Amino acid sequence: MARVALITGIAGQDGSYLAELLLSRGYEVHGILRKATLEDKRGKLNNIEHILDRVHLHAAVVENHLSMNKVVAEIMPNECYHLASSSFVSYDFDDEVSLLQNNFMATHALLAAIHQTAPECRIYFAGSSEMFGEAEVSPQDERTPFNPRSIYGISKLAAFHLVRNYREHKGLFLSTGISYNHESVRRGHKFVTRKVSTAVAKIYLGITDTLELGNIDAYRDWGYAPDYVKAMHAMLQQDDPDDYVIATGVSRSIRELLDAAFSVVNLDYDNFLKIDTAHYRPSEKLILCGNFSKAQSELGWKPSKSFGQMIEEMVEYDVNSLKEKT
Repeated sequence: MARVALITGIAGQDGSYLAELLLSRGYEVHGILRKATLEDKRGKLNNIEHILDRVHLHAAVVENHLSMNKVVAEIMPNECYHLASSSFVSYDFDDEVSLLQNNFMATHALLAAIHQTAPECRIYFAGSSEMFGEAEVSPQDERTPFNPRSIYGISKLAAFHLVRNYREHKGLFLSTGISYNHESVRRGHKFVTRKVSTAVAKIYLGITDTLELGNIDAYRDWGYAPDYVKAMHAMLQQDDPDDYVIATGVSRSIRELLDAAFSVVNLDYDNFLKIDTAHYRPSEKLILCGNFSKAQSELGWKPSKSFGQMIEEMVEYDVNSLKEKT
């Protein structure tokens, strides 16, 4: 009998790749979406359009306890991957309620529903490197103290502690992946990697001649999203639940990102780049960079695609997509 998996955030970058992975391994895959998304798709299901006939979608409000109880009772999943969240990192405290609802209250509603209805279900929680925030050491691992500085990081850390509480005091099988930035052709256009790859494609095709960015000497540990969902699945196949840093162990600057992306089309980014200090984030004392040695030793996981290969794939995808539209 096929194992049953439930994915919150199934239409997002990670959710779509995870759904593909689970389908390839014989799972019955269910996904939760907001009713408005199901009724008014308008491109919101692009990432899973090719597998819509193979997954089961459910309309639910993730932060609503009654809604989650109903869905979990109907599905009775063996595994649950909680990926849904407000994932864009803001350093402004102007949308705190929404972030806390999406990232903390939704986690509580899901955990409570599973604890009450399907306590044998194994659960993956999507943590974030933003929980480290103003890190005291670099690279960071599972023992590094958390020190979030964005409301996103704060909300994720609050949910992380809730997850630990349900694991340690209620006996649920709960593992957290403390994932660093991971990218792909399915990444949203508001994220810098996709912003760059799309701009490079537009510049190459003569659609625009400018790319506007903030601090190009900011660093991030960028990995390949399809690699990261393999780690998520591996965590729930272990004998015991635990927390793992998922990263590449290498941080690169936005300047390096620009060089890699423009090199794909044999252009020099200096000829097109415009710096706008309004896009600057607060400076970082230490670079966010993950040590994934625990995941490698216990899960047998490591990155498979290089940074250059990933960026090349993204640029080529955006070039071809824009060509089809023009």
